[in-house]
This record gives sequence, C-alpha cells and structure tokens, in this order.
Amino acid sequence: MVLLAESAHTIESAIRASAQAFEANELFYGHGTDTAIDEATWLVLHALGLSPAIAPDYDRPLNQSEREKCDEFLKRRIDERRPSAYITGQAWFAGHQFFADERALVPRSPLAEFITDDYFGLLDGLEAPRILDLCTGGGCIAIACAYISEQSQIDATDLSAEALELAQQNVLLHGLQDRVHLLQGSLFEPVTQRYSLIISNPPYVDAADIDAMPAEFSHEPLMGLAAGHDGLDLVRIMLRDAIHYLEKDGHLVVEVGNSGEALESAYPDVPFGWLQFSQGGHGVFVLDYQTLSDAQPYLV
Repeated sequence: MVLLAESAHTIESAIRASAQAFEANELFYGHGTDTAIDEATWLVLHALGLSPAIAPDYDRPLNQSEREKCDEFLKRRIDERRPSAYITGQAWFAGHQFFADERALVPRSPLAEFITDDYFGLLDGLEAPRILDLCTGGGCIAIACAYISEQSQIDATDLSAEALELAQQNVLLHGLQDRVHLLQGSLFEPVTQRYSLIISNPPYVDAADIDAMPAEFSHEPLMGLAAGHDGLDLVRIMLRDAIHYLEKDGHLVVEVGNSGEALESAYPDVPFGWLQFSQGGHGVFVLDYQTLSDAQPYLV
C-alpha cells in the first residue's frame, strides 16, 4: 500500500493525504490526539525528523525518500492499529516530551491540566511538599509534578518492573533522579512516609469497557487498564488506605474516568469533589484529609 508517493508533494499535502487515509480506515484516536488531522500531523512530522511542538513550513516540498518514510509510519498505524506514540517512541504530557513504548500506557490523562495549573491551588503555601504518584507507569505524572513544584520530592510506585524501567529512562531524560524516586510494589506497599499530595491515574476500566475497546488498546499493557467488573479494584484500596499516608493538610486526587458513576454508587455517603477541566477530560476526584477521615466508616 502506497499512501503518499503519488499525491503528496509538500508537508501540508502529506498530512492531508494521511488524514484521509486514516478516516477511510476508521482508526481510533485518543492516545494523545483526538482527530485524524492531528494524528497525521504527529506522524508525518516525526517521520520527517521534525518536532510536533514547532510549526513547520507546510509548503516545504518532500522528496521521494521522505514520502516513503512517511508511508512506512502510516502503514504501521493503519495495518497494526498501533498507537502513534508506540510507532514514534515518543509522547507528550503536560508540555514535556517522554519516551513511550508498550511497557506502559500512552500518557493522556487530564491530570496534565491539573498539574500545569499549579495543582489548582491545592499545594499553595507549601514550600517543599512531598508528592506520591501511585501507578506511575512511564513516570510522566511524577516528572510533570517535579517541574511544577520545583522544591518537591516525589515518590512514584508501580507494580510493573517493565513500566518502572521505562519510567527510569524518563527520569534520566529529564535529569530528575535526585527528586523523583521510583519504587516497585503495589500501591502503598513500598512507602512509609506521609504526603501533601497523593495523585494517581490507576487502572480503572471496567470489564464491559475492556471487551468493547478498539484495537489500538490491545497494544497497551492490560494491567494498566483493567480493574475488575466495575473498574474500582485499586481505587477501593486507595480510598481505604490513603488516610495512613496523607498529611493532615493533604489531598488525594485520583482519575477514575468512566467509572465515576460506579464510584458514587458504591460510596453514596462519601462527598467526592470532581475536578473541572477547561481542556477536556472528566472523572477525576479530590478528597482532603479531613473528608477522607470522616468517610472511613464507609470505606472499610
């Protein structure tokens, strides 16, 4: 299959031809982009050795070799239904570039907005907060937290040794090995401290949604997605145990996505606060220490 050899003479026409091919093949978007044109832009620019963070000269002509390189990337995206981040080996989160591969989920959490907006004020007045990132995967949330709160110390835990290997590569990429500490274990098992902020984008996809997922998700590690019949297997543990690891002025922030309705049904007496995002996204709750303490009778 040749997508571009005949039709693409410039960067712009290559992107448009690629987007048309993606739409014709009914790809799924959602691993860093939302539309065919955005997906095509990301892949074409990467194939040309250009950064998607910098607008190119769209009228720049392409030679035959460049068109063939674009074709190679686009063919994999269509034939394999592989997320673009796994093809390029790169992903962007909270304005920073990261290594990405099948050892961890492609970063795409709305928590990026929460972090880059100075945590919506939750850490105001704290000079050197301790932050815990549960289920860190490739380490993107922990690293983004380190950039925003420059005096903070971040612990990041994950059960997967493979994910932590990728996270370590990202920590070294950003030169944050003195402030971001990776710990292997399930949730709170590897930690003993208390934290000003516990943040997590854990597995939260319920069994029905797992069965209905587009093919692109099959390339991601299942343990990073699946969380039981209602998507709350790990969230229940977080709610039960977080009180033992939070400072008394601390907050628990957890993404549960489409399992938010199941969460409120499971705990009708817990007053979850739901963050609102201007850049899209939903299903992220916040509980402060006192609210979590008062809710303990409902969480055991």
